[in-house]
Amino acid sequence: MTYNETNTKFSRRRFLQLSAASLAVTLALPGKAIGAVKKRRPNVILIYTDDQGAVDINRYGATDLLTPHMDALCDEGIRFTQFYAPSSVCSPSRAGLLTGRYPLRTGMLGNGPSLRGNAGMSTKLVTIAEMMKEAEYRTAHIGKWHLGYSTETMPNAQGFDHSFGHMGGCIDNYSHSFYSYGPNFHDLHRDGKEVYEDGRYFPDLMVEEAERFMESQGDHPFFMYFAMNSPHYPVQGDAKWIAYYQKQGTPYPRDLYAAFVSSQDERIGQLVATVDRLGLREDTILIFQSDQGHDVSKNAHGGGGSAGPYRGAKKSLFEGGIRVPAMIRWPGHIPQGETRNQIAHACDWMATLAELCDVPLVNDDIDGKSLVDVIRNPDAPSPHDVLHWQMGETDGKGWAVRKGDWKLLGLPVDPTRKEPFAEEDQLFLVNLAEDIGEKKNLARDFPDKVRELEHLHMDWYQGALEEVTRNGYPIFEK
Repeated sequence: MTYNETNTKFSRRRFLQLSAASLAVTLALPGKAIGAVKKRRPNVILIYTDDQGAVDINRYGATDLLTPHMDALCDEGIRFTQFYAPSSVCSPSRAGLLTGRYPLRTGMLGNGPSLRGNAGMSTKLVTIAEMMKEAEYRTAHIGKWHLGYSTETMPNAQGFDHSFGHMGGCIDNYSHSFYSYGPNFHDLHRDGKEVYEDGRYFPDLMVEEAERFMESQGDHPFFMYFAMNSPHYPVQGDAKWIAYYQKQGTPYPRDLYAAFVSSQDERIGQLVATVDRLGLREDTILIFQSDQGHDVSKNAHGGGGSAGPYRGAKKSLFEGGIRVPAMIRWPGHIPQGETRNQIAHACDWMATLAELCDVPLVNDDIDGKSLVDVIRNPDAPSPHDVLHWQMGETDGKGWAVRKGDWKLLGLPVDPTRKEPFAEEDQLFLVNLAEDIGEKKNLARDFPDKVRELEHLHMDWYQGALEEVTRNGYPIFEK
């Protein structure tokens, strides 16, 4: 299906504006430059893991895991230490990543549908894939989607030329069936059509699909969204890794989780090896990020992941739920083996890629900011003064706002603790520079700061909600 058949989001006026701008640049070039071969734009591979703990890579502090390939990405590129997910649950996190907008501004406050035929994120929104496709990139989604299970909201209608994976929130890695709540059903698709690979390990299928896609592109630039279903439950690592961690004496459930993380790491290594084999190492921007913190639900054996010094986990807006490992590698073009401590956010990748790849940011009404200055200069300021998070009904409409070192949480949730929050903790103020573990509520000590941050967030929330309603975006809160 062609772009014009699947997408009507870009106006003729915008097309003419871009064409006129391109013509003006061409006419301004010296005569000998006209007709010269245009420099090849870089490929992009965006790896998004699922429910990986904030410190569950060796370079982020893990001492009991084997993660050599994720470590290599840190060593060969830029590693962020204050990088945030758009949400602490799956669909909103993905919506923020792919649109550059806070999840509330996409209507995705909670998880989208996992049942066939149900629509998801609004097609009026512009995705990274559509931005790249507009610049003549070939685009692929491989892995998890979880942003709509209807024809008009599945990947091929949201800017992806090619799609392979599951549309719902998770699958068994061998039967490829969704089972989180019954009845179970098969969920594996290629370009919108159901396909069967019974008994084959899904991470292996992802790598094979990615290899075929990359091999078929020749010299044409591509954008690949490689959304892994690990270490999300079901926790199904390779038998060899399960045996390895059991031999190490790793306690349950850390042993099962660790085996899945090392299995994931091995496939990431295979993916990177294919990039190198094809001679694309210096022509490929590779981004890695987890979508949120580790899961402590019963389906995930009650835990296994680690947030290290941070409080909370998945479904929480404490740091353990939203501060995630993230890195970017582009050999020969950006610094290597460096760390960045500036505040950054998954919504930033859209603007960052637009600048790095020299493609038009076809929708500049986004919340993300380009990180290029930060990537190139360790002393550059963070592009963010304020960050917002907003959850849906399932987690009690909790919210958080960060400004500088100060962070205020409203209706906080912490799935790692059993006792409920006291009434006076419904507004929970912390200073992250002094209390990275978010242990002490400073709300009583700094009431003016509480009022400032609460008003800041509520004003933003009301404006964003009115925008979503005005645009007619469906709202998902469950």
